[in-house]
Amino acid sequence: MRILITGACGFVGSEVALALQEHLSGVAITGLDNLSRRGSWRNLERLEQRGIRVLHGDIRQAADLEGLEPHDWLIDAAANPSVLAGVDGKASSRQLVEHNLLGTVQMLEACKRWGAGFVLLSTSRVYSIPPLAAMDVKTRHGAFTPTPYAVAATPGLSEAGISEAFSTAAPVSLYGATKLASEALALEYGEAFGLPVWINRCGVLAGAGQFGKADQGIFAYWLHSWREQRPLRYIGFDGQGHQVRDCLHPQDLARLLALQVQAGDDQRKPRLLNVAGGIETACSLQQLSCWCSERWGVRAVAQSPEPRPYDLPWVVLDQRACRDAWGWQPQISRELVLEEIAVFADGNPNWIALSA
Repeated sequence: MRILITGACGFVGSEVALALQEHLSGVAITGLDNLSRRGSWRNLERLEQRGIRVLHGDIRQAADLEGLEPHDWLIDAAANPSVLAGVDGKASSRQLVEHNLLGTVQMLEACKRWGAGFVLLSTSRVYSIPPLAAMDVKTRHGAFTPTPYAVAATPGLSEAGISEAFSTAAPVSLYGATKLASEALALEYGEAFGLPVWINRCGVLAGAGQFGKADQGIFAYWLHSWREQRPLRYIGFDGQGHQVRDCLHPQDLARLLALQVQAGDDQRKPRLLNVAGGIETACSLQQLSCWCSERWGVRAVAQSPEPRPYDLPWVVLDQRACRDAWGWQPQISRELVLEEIAVFADGNPNWIALSA
């Protein structure tokens, strides 16, 4: 089996590539990356040391994909992952759309030429912002949690998290819209050209070596910033850091991807699923700060009650449908994820400056 992974020198792409090499026998993995992100050098070296070939290319350029030999599967781990992309002045809206949506078109065209399967790593950010922002929450143990009223009144919401039935109506952010449109295109290409397609809506992916930017992953960013004595702020809501996300290690994601590429075009499986750590790994920023205090000592966190665009109080994905369909569930606990990041932070005390 030949697998092409785009964004292979990013955190998720590299971790998935290395893990799939272990999970699949007789697999030949090729990576494609434009190497534009600081920190890519580390992952390039790790992949090459394991015998994984990495090609320099940009998914926005059709020629960079047309020159490749055919593969059996293409796993898309290339994206601008920031929910503020296109509106924060750091990247233009056109850049965001070209990277996250035009890039999907180019990859799907490659799959069409090859007759290859396509795996899209999507995001929890495809879910509608207004009902999430207006969710009735209460505070318990330093973290927001939906009230019984919110659970009863909101379709697709339960104490286990946000399910695939939750609304994806606009607005979802420009970033969310590019991923939602990519999902639709992938499903349509699969139907029109008989290609196997799997779409995985991921929560926050976290682990050692993640690039030191908040939009790359708040868990790693918070721990590295604490360890490096960099400024931290609780932004929005009550200014106490009660907002909650769940986390998933890419190695757990890779176990599912191995099942998906081996299944081929199994019509019994749902094409689109939440893939996340779920409620068992959910954590607020305040709880994360308590963990860091025990590890590295107490420090002050500033408060900025004014929210940023698209910030939400509680985003935890319900991944029970994936468990039921694939017999899959995360094996790496939140504690192990945090410990892995912390050990890496101790060994790389200037990681944010190097990678961000």
